Amino acid sequence: MRRKKRVQPIVCLRCRREIEVGHKSVAVYMFAQTVGVKPRQKSSAQRICFCPQCAVSLAMGMPPEGALNMAAWEMIRDLVSAEPTLNQAAWENLRGVVGLLGSGEDESATPRFRRAV
Repeated sequence: MRRKKRVQPIVCLRCRREIEVGHKSVAVYMFAQTVGVKPRQKSSAQRICFCPQCAVSLAMGMPPEGALNMAAWEMIRDLVSAEPTLNQAAWENLRGVVGLLGSGEDESATPRFRRAV
């Protein structure tokens, strides 16, 4: 009898939001391998995912500290700047979030601040 493999949910490393299967995201694959050593050793590959908003935000922000973080940041910047599709996906997702938020104007509530004259 064959066991079904459970699919782990994909989660954005930065904001921890779940990324639905098939939805737009950025995946960074990392593995380590020895060089100049026999027999060659290779680690298993790890996948790190970012939602479009976090990928664009990371790419447009300041570079992170640490050589490994810097290498991943440069790869994400290359992806974000190469094609507008990821930026468009980030804006579409943000528009959906903004649509869920209220305008902040509640006529029934008493004003918290008085306008200075």
